[in-house]
Amino acid sequence: MKKSLIGAVVGMLILGACGGPANTAADVTFAQAMVPHHEQALEMAKLVPSRSSDDEVRSLAQRIEKAQGPEIAQMNEWLQQWGAEQDHAGHDMTGMMSQDDMAKLERSSGAEFDRLWLDMMIKHHEGAVEMAKTELAQGEDDKAKKLAQAIVDGQQQEITEMKALLG
Repeated sequence: MKKSLIGAVVGMLILGACGGPANTAADVTFAQAMVPHHEQALEMAKLVPSRSSDDEVRSLAQRIEKAQGPEIAQMNEWLQQWGAEQDHAGHDMTGMMSQDDMAKLERSSGAEFDRLWLDMMIKHHEGAVEMAKTELAQGEDDKAKKLAQAIVDGQQQEITEMKALLG
């Protein structure tokens, strides 16, 4: 009996020292939801070079691509480590654009595109901030929470910038 108790305690200590699985369903849900959310933001950002006439919008889209591409890769890696599947459906999440919204954006150009893109990206970012705040409140994984805080900070700043561009 003592040996099994000692074995259990040693096992727990080893898992703790190795940083055993400290993620929860909230962490998995965060990554599973944020990946397709970020993928849509990249899809929207990739429309900018051929449709926008505004250098500030172009610069913002480049920064979004530069930030969110690596975040997608990181979250996919976590999901793989956690043994969680990736669901790329996700179009019913807060801030996601519908297919009609995306089609309207794709058909526009110039000043009309810029206004639509900024309006849609503000809503999109607000959805990401909401999901990230849920992770901060309910998640356990330190890396996921650190990313969630970076999303809140970065996207709040970009929301302010986009609102200023809209006037």
